Amino acid sequence: MRLSTRGRYATRALLELAQNPAGSTSTLKEIALKQNISLRYLEHLITPLIAAGIVRTTRGPKGGISMARSPAEVRLSEIIQLLEGSIAPVECVDSPELCTRSKSCASRDIWCEVKKAVNNVLESVTLQDLIERQREKEQPAQSMYYV
Repeated sequence: MRLSTRGRYATRALLELAQNPAGSTSTLKEIALKQNISLRYLEHLITPLIAAGIVRTTRGPKGGISMARSPAEVRLSEIIQLLEGSIAPVECVDSPELCTRSKSCASRDIWCEVKKAVNNVLESVTLQDLIERQREKEQPAQSMYYV
């Protein structure tokens, strides 16, 4: 199973936006530059996020895009589902009727477990968790040597 750039780039863009102070806005151009994402591609990714109420746009001289919900309320599972669709590694996990062997297939049981495990990880992580992880990565490494 592999995530496309849609899910990965949307997550990066939302992380960039979520790190801003509450209520502040950024332009898509700023996010695109900071995250090295094509502006045209980012415009396509933002549309479903606006429709889902994760982000909002503001018009005017100080307009731009901002978080519509707290980063602690936005789970990675929601972002990935919205941009990627199902995380099932094979079609028969979500649609057992597609295969006449679904009820008796041991392999399908494993694919169902894979979907459940991935979903559990994505469900357990919020944008706030990602902000905290990002901060940890950006802190200068503490010296292990004492003077």
